[in-house]
Amino acid sequence: MRYELAIFDFDGTLADSFPWFLAALNDCAPRFGFRRIEPHEVEMLRGYDGRRIMRHMRVSMWKMPMIARSLRARMAADLHRIELFPGVEAMLRRLADAGVRIAVVTSNSAENVRRVLGPESAALVRHVEGGASIFGKQPKMRKVLRASGVPASRAISIGDEIRDLHASRAAGMAFGAVGWGFATPDALRALKPEMFFEHVDEIADRVIG
Repeated sequence: MRYELAIFDFDGTLADSFPWFLAALNDCAPRFGFRRIEPHEVEMLRGYDGRRIMRHMRVSMWKMPMIARSLRARMAADLHRIELFPGVEAMLRRLADAGVRIAVVTSNSAENVRRVLGPESAALVRHVEGGASIFGKQPKMRKVLRASGVPASRAISIGDEIRDLHASRAAGMAFGAVGWGFATPDALRALKPEMFFEHVDEIADRVIG
């Protein structure tokens, strides 16, 4: 087996939540005093890292925890609108059947994650660490590594954003970038992830090895 532990991001990696997220974020803009994202800006922002996106939107760092709490609460009320990407359930099952431990580290809430996954897929996930700050995934990744007993060299983090890659590297893990989430494939490839997945059904084959 190539990797014993796969730590997934949730939004944009397992769940197709970006359209919902964009609409919800724009609705929050007047309340928290930051710029809305206009339709013509989306593709440009997909090539930016998190800090550059925040500068563009004029978001103060100290407001981020409040914005995140607001978005998590709003998603909890809108979960019927959020679906997994096609093939995610089968991919998680293949990993679990092969003995790969599965975890999720996300800025979303653990409860939202479990509800969107559904009971069968949620039962396959050994560890869910929710509520990560926008630049705070590394400590939660290390927590999962400790809880699982898997060394970082035998683990891979899989996500759709540049910040996911940086957090994974800081935690000493390989990173697998997905091409169907927020960041553009070109932006992710430029940072030379250890793996790049164009389709969900590639993940299990390559992680199992």
